[in-house]
Amino acid sequence: MISFGTGGWRAIIGDEFTKANLQRLTYALAQRMKREDVQDKSFCIGYDRRFLSREAAEWSAEVMAAEGVHVLLINREAPTPLIMFTVQYYGLDYGMAVTASHNPALYNGVKLFTKGGRDAVETVTNELGDAANQVDLKDVKIIPYRKAIDSGLVQEINPQNQYLDAIIRGVNMDAIRSRNLQIVLDPMYGVSRTSLQTILLTARCDVNIIHERHDTLFGGRLPAPNMETLGALQAAVLENHADIGIATDGDADRLGIIDDKGQFVHPNQILVLLYYYLLKYKNWHGPAVRNIATTHLLDRVAESFGEKCYEVPVGFKHISAGMQEHNAVIGGESSGGLTVRGHIHGKDGIYAATLLVEMLSVTGKKMSELMREIYDEFGTAYMSEFDWPFDQEIKDKLQKLLMVDKKLPAFPVPVVGTNYMDGCKVLFEKGWIIARFSGTEPRLRVFCEMPTRGEAERLTRVMAEFLELPMA
Repeated sequence: MISFGTGGWRAIIGDEFTKANLQRLTYALAQRMKREDVQDKSFCIGYDRRFLSREAAEWSAEVMAAEGVHVLLINREAPTPLIMFTVQYYGLDYGMAVTASHNPALYNGVKLFTKGGRDAVETVTNELGDAANQVDLKDVKIIPYRKAIDSGLVQEINPQNQYLDAIIRGVNMDAIRSRNLQIVLDPMYGVSRTSLQTILLTARCDVNIIHERHDTLFGGRLPAPNMETLGALQAAVLENHADIGIATDGDADRLGIIDDKGQFVHPNQILVLLYYYLLKYKNWHGPAVRNIATTHLLDRVAESFGEKCYEVPVGFKHISAGMQEHNAVIGGESSGGLTVRGHIHGKDGIYAATLLVEMLSVTGKKMSELMREIYDEFGTAYMSEFDWPFDQEIKDKLQKLLMVDKKLPAFPVPVVGTNYMDGCKVLFEKGWIIARFSGTEPRLRVFCEMPTRGEAERLTRVMAEFLELPMA
């Protein structure tokens, strides 16, 4: 079965991620394009460094070609934001990235983009998934890839320069050039190295790179930039006395940061830092958008500048829609994805990293100094995060407990409100906690934000005990 979650369709290679299923999905999408009378426009396909990603891109192109849809296939491993940019740049109605983003190496998948380079909304992906599951493989025709190239139905392109130029135009390169910053880059064996290294070297930064080789097993680690996976980057930052360490996930739409003191900078802090920088130091104006499991410190910053912060469900398509609706300055999520007004309509770890480098250059301050400046003005906020795998029986049980019966644990602090927009979110006077099922992998996640780490971990433990989930 093909089933889209909040971040596209992701499945275990050889189980549900198969050539046959990819062909079914592509065939269903080609029929959708015909119904919408956009089959005469090109269709963009890009792919990352995962096992079978290049082959899967070609399989998809073969089906599109057989349906008479012209394909623009990016002829090198490409960051997901580059693919989104390409859909926007060429004015296409549809495009796809073959990627499973930050999922384990056993997975691959597809992210679908619609007009403007946006993540496809749920109505589109749900309809497409249902249609694909009804496709009889006997109805699917192909034109072999090399033959499709020779006939002109598939065209290989490399839009990297246009993408990089768009980022370079959007930042203050002169300010960065004046600082000679020391930077360590960790692509996590993914696809960001060429793009980020090109930008940073153009800006006269001194760049050291780790984990840059092609490894479909991602060095045996999850290609997700978090506190547990960035130990090598932390060591490299300290060893090189670097100003910043930058990591991106497998398809480079999310980032993780190590600051000048070797400390992991939480994605919540990155989002707040950039919003604060854009409002205070660049004199931008406008609201922010965050998902339901992202820091409320962003709300405090917005309020202090006379702005508003809007809350949306998890899934970057909701953030993109909220940014468009409210003309927001920034939108982001606690998992490390964010975008800024004037760039693409999706998350981009490469652009976000470049903007952070600009922030250090323009302010002349270390990242640790800027974070302290924010905490001194707006108060502290610490996030506790835990997740657990589940099977369908556990999911059904907890879904009923939290979302149907709406039972809550006996928290040691007063509850001032609840929110069931996406999961079960409980609001306290000085913080909040949420329990929700991941839309990208079979895991239950609990996030809690409070003024101190101890308070956040204590409330997380209360929720875990209530749900009968083990905590170390």
